[in-house]
Amino acid sequence: MYTNWQEQLMPIEGREFSSVNQDMHPLGILESAMIFPHPAGNIRLKVKFVVMNNCTSQHFILGNDYLNIYGIDINNHADRYLTMGENKRQKFAFSLEKREITVIRQLNNVNKEIFVSDELVEAQISPELTLEMKEELIKILFQYREAFASDIEPLEAIKGHEVDIMINVERPYPLLLRRTAYPASPRAREALETHIDELMKLGVLGNVGHNGEV
Repeated sequence: MYTNWQEQLMPIEGREFSSVNQDMHPLGILESAMIFPHPAGNIRLKVKFVVMNNCTSQHFILGNDYLNIYGIDINNHADRYLTMGENKRQKFAFSLEKREITVIRQLNNVNKEIFVSDELVEAQISPELTLEMKEELIKILFQYREAFASDIEPLEAIKGHEVDIMINVERPYPLLLRRTAYPASPRAREALETHIDELMKLGVLGNVGHNGEV
């Protein structure tokens, strides 16, 4: 970052910091800008870091405020990924492998990584496949990625994959539409009423209407 970062420190007063096993001694606040490169447009974060005298770290630590402000959402799934932006749809995967690839290779694989993080984020790949088999499968899917319908194209737009959907709303209705809207058994109804009473006591639910009786 800065070669003269000590001269850029801003004072910090009246704050105490501690870790699990010791007190930490802050040297000051360093204001910086972090840039996440992306082909669709770089994302720039203006952040302030607290520099500690007796604490070393290999990573920058961003608090929840920055995660919420900039729309960064970290989720624990089978794969680690984050989303950026207000729509929470663009997903960027974390790589758990050792970083032994060059910058040129990273640039060449940008489109492939975006395809994997966007189009295959909900794909279920068999755990019986080896790592080489998974890589080969992803390579084939990426090679023929034009066969996938996007969110702005109807599914039937792909030639050879036309879809003919018929919605039947006439009698006899499907079994799913014949089910009762609420639990019919006395035991289930009693459990539901008990749960509603508990939520009302906690203030989660409440009566409505001008007299509070509805």
